[in-house]
Amino acid sequence: MKDVVISTDKLTKKFGDFIATNEITFDVHAGEIFGFLGANGAGRRRQ
Repeated sequence: MKDVVISTDKLTKKFGDFIATNEITFDVHAGEIFGFLGANGAGRRRQ
């Protein structure tokens, strides 16, 4: 098994009243390609 290089446990991120992530948990292992995208594909919120 490859080493875990990123690990989250119940990660929550808020921007004012907007909740971008709500208690997400995941691991990323060495050699994996990982992307975390928002609704618009840019990983950020536009107003």
